[in-house]
Amino acid sequence: MCEANAYLIEGDERILVMEAVDTVEPEDGGVRLVSIFGDQKFIDAHIHSLALVDHHIFLKK
Repeated sequence: MCEANAYLIEGDERILVMEAVDTVEPEDGGVRLVSIFGDQKFIDAHIHSLALVDHHIFLKK
């Protein structure tokens, strides 16, 4: 499986916001995450970094 987990970086913390992310879509004011199960979540943040080998998406406000 190639899906990733999305984390919101707040200070030194990494807060898990969604597991099994399939799609990351930029939108005005943030990003929309869509999981392999069809769940969607809008986060008021931007992509900070991607760790593709580890399947991590890091977002920051």
